[in-house]
This record gives sequence, C-alpha cells and structure tokens, in this order.
Amino acid sequence: MKLHSLRRTRLRIGAVFCALVALLAAGMMTTVNAHAAAGCRVAYTVSAQWPGGFTANVNLTNLGDPVSNWRLAWTFPSGQQVTQAWNTTITSSGAQVTAANVSWNAAIATNATVSFGFNGSWSGSNTAPTAFTLNGVTCTGSVGTSPSPSASPSPSPSPSPSPQPSDAMATVAAMQPGWNLGNTFDAIPDETAWGNPLTTQTLLHHVRSQGYRSIRIPITWSNHHGPAPDYVIDTAWLNRVRQVVDWSLAEDFYVMINLHHDSWQWINAYPADPTTVMNRYKALWRQIAGAFRNHSPKLMFESINEPQFAGTSGDDQNYQVLNTLNTEFVHLVRQSGGGNATRLLVLPTLFTNADQGRLDALTATLNALNDPNLAATVHFYGWWPFSVNIAGGTRYDSNVEQDLIGTFDRVRNTFVSRGIPVIIGEWALLNWDHNRPGVIERGEFLKFLEAVGYHARTRNLTTMIWDAGQFLNRNELRWRDQGVHEMLKASWTTRSGTASSDQVYVPRTGTIASQSLTLNLNGTTFQGLRQGSANLTQGADYTLSGNTLTLTASALTRLAGNRAYGVNSAIEARFSQGVPWPISIISSDPPTQAAATGTTTSFAIPTQFRGDQLATMEAKYADGSAAGPANWTPFKEFWQHFQPDYNANTIILKPEFFAEVNDGRVTLTFHFWSGKQLTYYITKSGTTVTGSTN
Repeated sequence: MKLHSLRRTRLRIGAVFCALVALLAAGMMTTVNAHAAAGCRVAYTVSAQWPGGFTANVNLTNLGDPVSNWRLAWTFPSGQQVTQAWNTTITSSGAQVTAANVSWNAAIATNATVSFGFNGSWSGSNTAPTAFTLNGVTCTGSVGTSPSPSASPSPSPSPSPSPQPSDAMATVAAMQPGWNLGNTFDAIPDETAWGNPLTTQTLLHHVRSQGYRSIRIPITWSNHHGPAPDYVIDTAWLNRVRQVVDWSLAEDFYVMINLHHDSWQWINAYPADPTTVMNRYKALWRQIAGAFRNHSPKLMFESINEPQFAGTSGDDQNYQVLNTLNTEFVHLVRQSGGGNATRLLVLPTLFTNADQGRLDALTATLNALNDPNLAATVHFYGWWPFSVNIAGGTRYDSNVEQDLIGTFDRVRNTFVSRGIPVIIGEWALLNWDHNRPGVIERGEFLKFLEAVGYHARTRNLTTMIWDAGQFLNRNELRWRDQGVHEMLKASWTTRSGTASSDQVYVPRTGTIASQSLTLNLNGTTFQGLRQGSANLTQGADYTLSGNTLTLTASALTRLAGNRAYGVNSAIEARFSQGVPWPISIISSDPPTQAAATGTTTSFAIPTQFRGDQLATMEAKYADGSAAGPANWTPFKEFWQHFQPDYNANTIILKPEFFAEVNDGRVTLTFHFWSGKQLTYYITKSGTTVTGSTN
C-alpha cells in the first residue's frame, strides 16, 4: 500500500468503525430475534432385557434445520440408570438423563438420523421414556421453532472425515446368537475334506429357524488361488463362497467371512518374509473386497483367524506385526469403495486370546485407526483343564467359573465400555465331540453352556458357537443332543437352574438310601420334580432344605425299577424359568479289572464297568511323582492318553501315554462318576507292558 493511500485509510477509520458497530448491532439483533426451524423424532427400543439389566438403542432424527452439536434429554419413568453407553456421552442426575454427541456424530443434517445405545439397570419395572428434548426443543415428530439463544454458540469442530457408522454396537448386538459353519470352507483342501457335507440352502434355513441370527463362514484360501504376483483366486471357489454368502444373506443372517487357516499356513511367516506375505495378503483381500463391495451391510469381513507368528522376539514384535496386518486390511477394504467404505470390519487380538496384554495391543490399533465401524473379536474355549479333561478338570467348578467371568469382564471393560463391540467369534469346549463321548460329562457341560450365555448376555457380548458337526448333524438336520440345544437356546434370553450333578447312583443290589443334590438356582425358584408328565410328591418323594434337594429312599427304590445296570429312569427338576434340569437314576456296582499283557502301541485293561462311567485317570511312579505326558499333573488327558471302550469292556492306554512313561512300575488310579476308585498297576519294559490289580 502507498503512503498517501495509508493516510487516507487512517482518516476514514473512524467512519468505518462506526458503520461496523452499527452493522454488528443489526446483525446481533438479527441473530437474537430470528428463530431456526426445529423438530425431532426419537425411536427408543429395548433390544435385550434380563433380570436387573437391559440394552436400549436410540435413533434420533433431526426434522428441522441442521444442528452442529446435539444434546438429547429425557427422564426415566421407572428410575432406570444408564451403566454404560456407546456413540454418545451420558450424564445423569437421578432419573434425568442427557445424551450428548461425540466428535464424529456432532452434526445432524435435516432429516438425518444419528444412533446410539446403552446398557442400563432397572428394578421393579422397565417402562420406556416417551418424552425427549433435542437441544431444549421437545421432540414431537414435527417441525417447530427453537428457543432464542442468549448468545451465539462458539463454532463447533467439523465432523470427522471417518466413514459415518451404521451403529457398530447395534449391529453386533443384532448378531446374537451366532453359529460357525466350521470344518467346511476352512477345511483343507476343500469343502467336504473334513467330513461335512456340501452346504445347502436347506441347511442354512434350518440353522436360521433354530434361532441363530448370524453365521461365521471360516474360509481357507491357501489352496484356491494362483501364484505370485497376482495370487488370482480360483473362479469356481470364489463363486461357491459367493453362493453360500448370498444364500445366508437371503436367510436374513448377518454373515462374517475371513482368512482362516491361512494364519498358520503362510501368514505366520511374516516376520521372516514380510514382503511376500504382505503382497499375498493384500492380493487376497483386494479380490475379496472387490467381489463383495456391493453386498449387503449385513456382510462383514474378519481380517485373520487366530493370528500367530513364527520367529519373533516375543509379544511386543507379535503385536507390531498384527497391528501392521490389521491396519493394512482396514485401509485396503475402505479404499475399495462401495459398501466397503462403511462395512463392519472385525479385528482379532493375537491368537484371538483375551489376556489383557492382547486386548491392550488391539486397543492401540483401534485407537489409531479411529474408525467407528470396527469390532474386536476373541475366542473362548473355557478353562483349559476342563475343556480337555486333564489335571482333574472334570467339573464346572470355581476355576472354570472364574476363568469365564474374568475373560468376559476383561473384554467388556477394555472394549464394550468404550463403545467398541465384541464378537466371541468361536466358543465351546475343545473336546466336546460326538466322536469322543465321555470326555466332558454332560451335566457339567450343560452348566458351562448356561453360564456362558448368561455372562455374555449381561456384558453385551455376541457369541458365535463353534460347530464343526459336533452340535448339528448336518446330514440329518437334527441336533445331536436336543437337551444341549435347548440349554443353549434358553441361555440367550434367561437363566436356568442347575444342580451339583445330573446323576444319582444307586447300588445294583441291597438297600437304597436317600441321596442329596445341591441346587444352583441362578436367580430362579425351584418348582418341583417331575417324571414324564407326573409330578413327584414333596415330602414323600423328595424334600427341600435351603438349596439341598434330597430324594427319599422310597422314591429312589421306585425309580430304580428292576435295577439293571445303567440308567433306569430320568426325572427333571423344574424351575420358575429356563429349561428343566435332567437327573438320571443309575444302578451300578463297583467296577472290576483284571490282569493284562500288551505293548506300548496296543494295551487295554479288561474292565467290567457294571453300570458306572469313567471320569478320569491318575498315573504315578513309586516315588509319588506324576508319570506319563503332562508330568506337571498326575491326572492324564481323557481320550488323548486313555480311553474307555464300554462295548469292549476295556480301558485303552494310548501310545501317546506310553511315549513318555519310564520303564518300571506305574500306579494307575481310575476315578468313576459314582465316586468309586480302582487302583491298577502297570509295568513297562521297553515296548512290553504288563498290568495287574496288585
């Protein structure tokens, strides 16, 4: 600017200032006196409810002018309290609640909707609120005017450029319960290689009709693509996967697909050969994302099943590698466009394990990605000794319970409480299998199923049971154990009562005495005992003292019938809710055993079970130390190290057992479910084995 121009400007400043003051005053009057069009509609739904708790989802639609920040207020009519929330920040004063926006959902355009949800507590009743206000304006479902502001609000930050969410928490909640199409597309080399039939629409329809709302389709891609550098997926394989995905979506399933056994077949080599592994990983996900980019948002992608890495220096490096792969996966899928821009993506922890270090590492990845359409996944197979029946883990005891509660609390506190949904992508007990009967006692398994359902539901976790054929007989479309299915199904919505055992043993001969069971009420009340359609009589047939249920001697004598070895009758304990608890009345005598000879590859102990069932086996050397594999415990692994054969009247000692037994004498103790124990002695000399009862 020139000097004379500057002087003229200075001379004019007074006039300009006066004009500016007048203009600002007029503008302020306009701001204060103008009324913005305002209006809103609220849809409040309770998606799940249990004794003392519930989950609610709220959809807020702005019917008026755009808003840059929002606060939705209401009063609970029954005094409910919010315990945790997602996609919003909640403040409460008594029954009055205010839900405010978070950074990425602050702006609501005209006729746009934001969604949030929360878990709450209730007592007495859970009446839904009906009156809501948005930024002080009552939501009537129509447009009115907003109150005059006392001052212009300060500018609000622009919405995050991240994809707007479809409400990941609500999506994952709607997936409960889920089912795995296990040992099928993950089988190597093809769909039927591991014993399951081809997947059909009829199968998927049946699973959906049984109450399952989501399906995880594990897929191993390793054997179904071409060589580097393009790794082109076989057209026939991709089309077959697409067909089953489409059938599943047509059945109204939420669907999850992944890279499955690729995790240990080649992805685990990333530390030694990162370029080759990353190129292959990206090539596969680029093709999968492209093939499904326009599919329903009810389809979701899981980056890697049970990620694991070879040759690393430890967990810190493992976490870095997994973070690299998960991050690349999210960026690649998002950049593929279409529905993938906001599709729910599922990220696993290391080994899909729920130890706190694994959870914290994934949290760091999620925080860095800052993407609202992500979910975390872990797997849960229970307390390992119970899951495989080793180290005396025969019962659903406090160890199993605390492992379950601790695991679910950790994932809730780490993820769900911060608005990150969690999918328990696989769960069951490792050795519950129709091909290995007796490893897990049925009643103890029922208790586990009941507890998993309850503890997952009350922590807002979605569970997807691992079914490789051990639950559903896919050839016949029937549950292999209908009672197991009924307990599972009940656990999705309510608690069921159980008892200390589902077996009552009475002697084959002689006098029968009364016997007691301890009831686990789980919040229910005991309603009585029933045999078929007939109620048993309290006092004459049973008594109840606190939680101790006692079957009288006369009732047991009648129920034992002719007292043939094995189950003579079945009764049920009924409760105020949930499924009845089965109780088998079993006649038995103490089992007996006889001498045997054999080899380390073929040795069986002649055993007359006489109505009893084997629970576990101990093995000790003469000095009392544990013999055989897993020598940190004398109790060996059921089926892996020993196996009863009730039809052949033998107990088989496996080659895997003898492979780690020293030459010399070993004392075996067999524990039976009746409470009886047998002591047996074996002597190993090279490959020769002899056995005796003394």
